[in-house]
Amino acid sequence: MASITLGGNPINTSGTLPTIGTSAPDFKLVKTDLSLATLADFKGSRLVLNIFPSIDTGTCATSVRTFNAKASSLENTKVLCISRDLPFAQKRFCGAEGLENVINLSDFNTGSFGKDYGLEITDSVLAGLHSRVVIVLDENGTILHTEQVSEIADEPNYEAAITALAK
Repeated sequence: MASITLGGNPINTSGTLPTIGTSAPDFKLVKTDLSLATLADFKGSRLVLNIFPSIDTGTCATSVRTFNAKASSLENTKVLCISRDLPFAQKRFCGAEGLENVINLSDFNTGSFGKDYGLEITDSVLAGLHSRVVIVLDENGTILHTEQVSEIADEPNYEAAITALAK
């Protein structure tokens, strides 16, 4: 369990992030067209998993915009933006913002992604949502980098995620 904060107040997650050097757990997430996506669908591409509580908050929206801008210059890399938002909200946000370099995926129906990756918030007003996390995977799904952002309102370390791809 990770201890993080929300506005300086301690909250907890359901577990710990997967270990660097291990294979990422598989997932089934819902795309904005309501079809399912699995980790195997992205095999052969490097991945940045940009995980957050809700697209409708300022910091979450900023992380999507920032990774969208950075992804446009990365070879063989896809950015997956993952939250428990409904796919309709994710699609609306990216459409309104003109964001085309990220793939939105939703864990709304089961929450299993948050549990399997140890990042579900277990208490506070955000209980059940995902904490702010960045996980970087190589082409084979091996974890290269993880970051559990310690304060929900803070942005992730974008450069650390991008640097992990260069290794």
